[in-house]
Amino acid sequence: MAADSIPIRPLTIADAVAYRRLRLAALIDSPEAFSSSPQDEEHLSDAEIAARAAPAPPGIVFGAFMGGELSGMAVYLPDTRLKTRHKGTMVGVYVAPALRGTGTGRRLVEHVVRHAATQGVILQCVVAVGNEAARRLYRSLGFQPYGLERDAVFVNGRYFDDELLALDLRHGQS
Repeated sequence: MAADSIPIRPLTIADAVAYRRLRLAALIDSPEAFSSSPQDEEHLSDAEIAARAAPAPPGIVFGAFMGGELSGMAVYLPDTRLKTRHKGTMVGVYVAPALRGTGTGRRLVEHVVRHAATQGVILQCVVAVGNEAARRLYRSLGFQPYGLERDAVFVNGRYFDDELLALDLRHGQS
């Protein structure tokens, strides 16, 4: 399946049920890639899930839809604090196994990067050190490492390190 045949669009409150389903699948499928666990999120109310699926602008969740079903997502969250509002964060990047290797993950991340560029921020993200495919993708899009968090998550009796990455999208900056 060609990546460009997979529609990508911002999620709305109407996508909350699909968002919850995919988010829980992501936490189960790739536990080392997320700091949350299914147990942390399965109790969230419908209102909390709706707020996550469709955050207040300029926050946004981009979703990839295969056969009308939400099958991938990537989230942009702005930092709204006065001293750090020059930064934003990309989180929750996940592509269902059926779409991996199709370029859908790249397209989702590119959507976030383009959106963050309109905000003129330093876009930060975190990637598990063992997730080589994601690390290659982020590096190919210009993200640069700026740190390493040792033992960032503890899953099934094992610690995993996270690499901290940033892409400077400030207007007139390099």
